[in-house]
Order: sequence, then structure tokens, then C-alpha cells
Amino acid sequence: MKDKKIGLWEAVSMAVGTMIGAGIFSILGVGAQICENNLPVAFFIAALVSLSVAYSYAKLGSVYVSNAGPIEFIIRGIGDNPFTGTLSILMWFSYVISISLFAKAFGGYFLALIHYPIDPLPLAVVEIFVVSFFMVLNFFGSKAVGKAEFWIVLIKLSVLLSFVVLGIWSIKPDFLKPLLDKESVVSTFYAASVLFLTYMGFGLITNASENIENPKETVPKAIYISILIVAFVYISVAVVAVGNLGVEGLIKAKEYALAEAAKPFLGQIGFTLVAVGALFSTSSAINATLYGGANVAYVLAKKGHLPKTFERKVWFREPEGLYITAFLSIVFALFFDLSGISTLISFVFLIIYLFVIASHYRLAGEVEGNKVVILFNFMIIFSVFITLVIYQWKTQRESFFTSFGVLFLSFVFELFYRSITKRKLEKREFNGGKSLYRKIFGFIKV
Repeated sequence: MKDKKIGLWEAVSMAVGTMIGAGIFSILGVGAQICENNLPVAFFIAALVSLSVAYSYAKLGSVYVSNAGPIEFIIRGIGDNPFTGTLSILMWFSYVISISLFAKAFGGYFLALIHYPIDPLPLAVVEIFVVSFFMVLNFFGSKAVGKAEFWIVLIKLSVLLSFVVLGIWSIKPDFLKPLLDKESVVSTFYAASVLFLTYMGFGLITNASENIENPKETVPKAIYISILIVAFVYISVAVVAVGNLGVEGLIKAKEYALAEAAKPFLGQIGFTLVAVGALFSTSSAINATLYGGANVAYVLAKKGHLPKTFERKVWFREPEGLYITAFLSIVFALFFDLSGISTLISFVFLIIYLFVIASHYRLAGEVEGNKVVILFNFMIIFSVFITLVIYQWKTQRESFFTSFGVLFLSFVFELFYRSITKRKLEKREFNGGKSLYRKIFGFIKV
């Protein structure tokens, strides 16, 4: 039986469920540490930046259909070359770092929930355990976890909406007073360049455009609507968190900031509720990222083409990819803090986004898009990229050198690997088969 095409709101729900993931639980305290009272403003600026990237994704995704996502756009725009290959490696690497971010967030909330001091050693033990657990789960498979994934998404959304609705009445206006001095304004843009990563899930819509009714119109609408919904949730959560706990309280509880922010109006019950929601969300994110993204991205970086279906057996064909992905995720979780990991993720994605927008400019004659708008958007993302690099240099020198080191090593490895294997990245249209959710999340039954 032929799968039914999905409509606008189904596509929106997919993107919203992806974007409102572990990020909001993990880096709320990081954002507060950077820009203090201006945290809601930073989330707003990050949303505007996301819309500038979404313009190119919307135009390209409504025309080009491929599981390679942004790599497909870049191949069509600038062709198959070492730069494109480097970006495919960086895309896989972005999943590696994301898993480390989720693992560190899981560790912080778990230790806080059991009232255990968040010291380096116990945090490391939890991080190693949770990544290793899902590595084994991904190798052997688990239908139970797959079926639970959909409900986990509902749980985390319910927790966040409850947090906003119940907490909005007890906020202290003084905590939300904007800081308008020069240093605070600059710090707000720094924070926006980091918080930008919490909006990155909208790109999944472009990976499923063939399964969407009238993709030329539905894909752009779904992208824009999903970003607006997520921006509303993020800004609301930031207002309630800062307004109830204050910046100092959020920074002090950086590893479990959202749970601590629920205490003033819900007490220990609120803390426990949000902490449990965070554990569900971060564990779900680790499992889904290992399964639904990292394995496929690894095959793309290694062979230059994607498997025809998102199936767990992909790991059995490339089992070393699972081990390498999990191992590197643990390494980054152990040696970087939340802020450092967050800036690494933003660094990688911003590079990919710059190439996507540049490809859109070159393809403007084949797809819709105003070249002036595309160029303007490129300048916005480039400015955000420079802002992030300056922030890394000033406050996270280790992260700065790691970011450029990863970029350089990826390029060198691509040159070497390409010369040895003669691997070429392929443009491929995706046709057939499974329903949207099975393509994107593999084993999830809804």
C-alpha cells in the first residue's frame, strides 16, 4: 500500500519535536552565564538568525530531495570536491559533539536528581555509562525504546509548557530588567551565536520533502512555522527561568538550570518534574542522534553515498562507525564543559550553513530566491560566525583551537582519504518506501 503523503502540520510537528529537544535543558544556564538578564533577547536574536538560514533551506529543500540534506545542496551548488567532502565529515562530527552535549546534560540532571555532588569523577562515570548504554542498544536494537520515543517527545513538551504556564505568575520583574550597556549588548550577541544551535532541527524537513504534500509550498511554510513556534517556547521558558530564579541562580545551577528554576513556584516537586523530563529528553536525544543521524552521516563521509533506507542494520554494515562515534562523544563530554561543547556545535553548523547559502546563491537561477536577500543572509551568518569565533578566543581558547583544529584535520583527512579510496560524493534523489517518521527516526512507530 502506498504511503500517504503528510501535510503541513505533520511536518511542523516533526521539526518542533526535533528542535525542542535536549538543548533547552542543557544550555539555558550557559546562555545566562554569557548575557545574564538579556537571555530572552538572545533567544529572540537567535531565532531571527535561524530564519535567515531557513530562507535558503526552504527554497532548496522544496526543489532538491535527498537524505544527504545540506550536503546535497552544497554538491549541487559547488560540485564534488575536497571542500564538500570536508563538510560531509564535519556533518558527521556535529552529531558526535551533539551526543557529548546530551551526555553531559544527562549527567548534570541525574546527579542533581539523586542529590549527589556534581564533581568531575561522578559526572564522568554517568557520561560514559549513558553513551555506552545507547551504543549497545543501537547495536542490538530495541523496539521498546523506539516505540517509547514518540511518548518521550510528548512528555518533554508537556513539562516545558507546564513550566511556562505555572511559572509566569511568579516572575520578579527586576530579574528581567534589560542590560543595555555596551558590554551587555555585545554579550547578548555572543549568547545568540551559541543559543543558535537550539534552532537547528528545522533542516530535517528538507530531508523528507518527497513525502510531503505539495513540497514547493508546504516545505517553506513548515520550516518558518516551526521556527516561530519554537522561538515562542524558548523565549517563554527563558523569561520564566530568569524571572523566577534570577541570573545568579541559573549560573550556579548551570548543569541543571531549568530544574532549579522550577523550585521558586513548584518547590521540590517542580525540580523533580523538570529533572525527570530532562533525563527523558537527553536520553531520547542520545538514542535518536546515534541511530537517526550519526550512522547515516558516517556512511556518507566514508563512502560518499547514503544507504537507501534508514534502518538499524546500517550499523552492521559499518559497525566501526558506531564505536568511533560513541568513543569520540565520550571524549568530548569528558574534556569540555557545556559552554565549550555548545560553541563547537555552533561553529560546525555555521560553516555548513555558510556553504548552503553560498550554494543557494549559485543555484538562484534554478531555484527561487532573491540574490540580494541571499547575499544579505550570508552576511548575517558570517557575522554570527565571526562573533562566535571572537567569543571563543576571548573566553574559551581551548574551544577556539579545537574548532579550527577539527576543521583543518577534517580537510587534511579528506584529501588523504579521497586520494586513497577515489571516493566521490553522489547526488541522489530519494524515492520510495517508508513513511516520513520511519525515514527520519527509523524505528519510531506512530
